[in-house]
Amino acid sequence: MNGLCSQRVLICRSNPVAPDPRVEKLAEALCQANYKVLVLAWDRTGKLPREEERFGYRLIRFSHASPYGLGLKNIFNLVSWQVFLLRRLIQEGRSAVILHACDFDTLLPCLLGKALWGKRIIYDIFDFYADSRRTIPSLMRKLLRILELRALEWADAVILADETRREQITRAKTRRVITIYNSPLDVLGFLKRNGPPQRLAELHLVYVGLLQVERGLLEIMNVLSRHPEWHLDLAGFGGGDEECILGLARLLPNVTWHGRIPYKQAMELSYAADVLIATYDPTIPNHRYSSPNKVFEAMMLAKPVVVARSTGIDSLVEEINCGLVVPYGDVAALEAALIRLARDPAIRQRLGENGRRAYEEKYSWNLMRERLLALYRELSF
Repeated sequence: MNGLCSQRVLICRSNPVAPDPRVEKLAEALCQANYKVLVLAWDRTGKLPREEERFGYRLIRFSHASPYGLGLKNIFNLVSWQVFLLRRLIQEGRSAVILHACDFDTLLPCLLGKALWGKRIIYDIFDFYADSRRTIPSLMRKLLRILELRALEWADAVILADETRREQITRAKTRRVITIYNSPLDVLGFLKRNGPPQRLAELHLVYVGLLQVERGLLEIMNVLSRHPEWHLDLAGFGGGDEECILGLARLLPNVTWHGRIPYKQAMELSYAADVLIATYDPTIPNHRYSSPNKVFEAMMLAKPVVVARSTGIDSLVEEINCGLVVPYGDVAALEAALIRLARDPAIRQRLGENGRRAYEEKYSWNLMRERLLALYRELSF
C-alpha cells in the first residue's frame, strides 16, 4: 500500500456528512490505505462549516439551504448542486484517480469527469434514486429509472448496500458489482468499558434517523401513548415530516427528543437501548430493498431489532434470528412484539447474541473495508 500515497479520490454526497456513517467510514478507510481523500457534500441548512479537516481527509460543503421532501420544487436547488459539483470537479478532479459518486444526484457530473479526463468512476448506490423519491410524478419516476440505469453502465464499478438490490439493476449492463453492507465499526468493546447501560424504563427503545412517517414513527408513538412505562429516545434530522412527528413526540412524556446528534452519541444511545426500531413502509419501492444502518448497528451492539415485513431486510433478520418482524402499519402487531420483548429479557439476549455472531462472521466493517480496498486496488492501476 505504500505506493498509493499520491492517489487522490473525490467522494461526492448530497448531504452534509454530519453525520453520514457510510461516507465517513469509506473516507477514513481510504485515508488509512494512504489515499488522499476529498469529500464534496451539500449542507442543506446553510449553517455548517464550509470546510473541515476530518481524520486525514478534507470535507468541502456546498452551503445552500434546501428543505428535504419537496420533490420537483427542489429542482433548481438540485441544479445548483450539480453546478457546484462541476466547478469543484474541474478545480479538484483532474488530479484524482477515482471519482466516487454516492447516489444518482452526484453521478452525472462525475461521468463528465470520466469523459473529459478518463477518470475511473465508482457508483455507490445508497438508495436507487427513482425508487427513493417520495413526491415525484410516476412518469418522472420512470424517466429517472431509465436514465439512472443507462448512466450506471458507464461506471467502472457499482457498489450496492445489499445483495437484494441487484434486482433493481438487472436491466443495466454493469461492468463490476460488489456489495458493501451498511455495517458499523465495532465499538461494542469501547462502550462496554464505560459500564452497563442504566435501566431507564421497563422497555427502552431508540430510533435515530430520518424523520419520515413512512418509517413507522407514528405507529411507534401510538403504542408508546398506551405504555407510559416504556421510553423512546428519538433523534435525527430531515425527512420532510419533522413538524408532524415532533408535534406528536412533544405530547408524550416518555419520548425524549435529542435533535441532530453526532454518530458517537447515536451509538451510545443505541447501546443503552433494549430494542432498536427499523420499521419501513414496504409500499415505497426503495424500502423493499432496504439495508438500514440500524439493523447492522443492532447486530454489532448485540441488540434485538424490530423491522417491517416485505422490506428486504426482514428475510435477513429472520434468517439470523436477531429480531422480530411485524406487518408495517399494524399497531397491534407492533405492540404485541414489544410486549413480548419487554416481558422476556432472555429473548432479547438470545436475539442480540445471534445478531452479534452474524456481525462477527459475515457483516463486520473489517470485512466490508477489505472489499472496498480490493476494489480500489483493482481500479487504481
